Amino acid sequence: MDIVLLRHGRTEINEKGHFGGSLDSKLSNSGREEIQRLKEHIKGIEFDEVYSSPMKRTIETAQILKLNYKTDDRLKEINFGIFEGLSYKEIEERYNEEYKKWKEDYLNYRFPEGESLKDVFDRTCDFLKDIDKNKKRILIITHGGVIRCMLSQVFSSNTYFYKFKINHGTFNVISYDYDFMFIKAINCIYNLKEILE
Repeated sequence: MDIVLLRHGRTEINEKGHFGGSLDSKLSNSGREEIQRLKEHIKGIEFDEVYSSPMKRTIETAQILKLNYKTDDRLKEINFGIFEGLSYKEIEERYNEEYKKWKEDYLNYRFPEGESLKDVFDRTCDFLKDIDKNKKRILIITHGGVIRCMLSQVFSSNTYFYKFKINHGTFNVISYDYDFMFIKAINCIYNLKEILE
């Protein structure tokens, strides 16, 4: 079974370099263009199921691609709490003590009024366990952090999270071959059909 993970197109918050996990922002003009260019490359590929995060940017991505989808809250991006809408520099300046705690334990630190990366790993793993492994191919439209969590599970370790950079408007593919899980592609755009053959 192939699990195709699509990161939504860019938003204005992304373009400013600010944290906006739980901010329900729409795609920017360039983000819509990123998804438009995928239409030709996804055309003719059949998915048994399509899932999406319920955020506006992922829903808009699915709608541009003219896909029927189900939403699942477990596919939401991490909630950065009081850090939402801020850049790294602003976080360090405004919340220096909290910033230090985050840097000391990036996995377990819970953002005030938000969640921890471990929380995201837990709900992402829960979602993956619920997937019907008898399906041939599914598409998940979600966020960079969620995709990095899923890719890390191939190695059965949360420590791989920061080893991946996931670009907006790109496909990433995880495959299951019986009980064996492996990565088939990262950040692809043009050759998805070939990868899934």
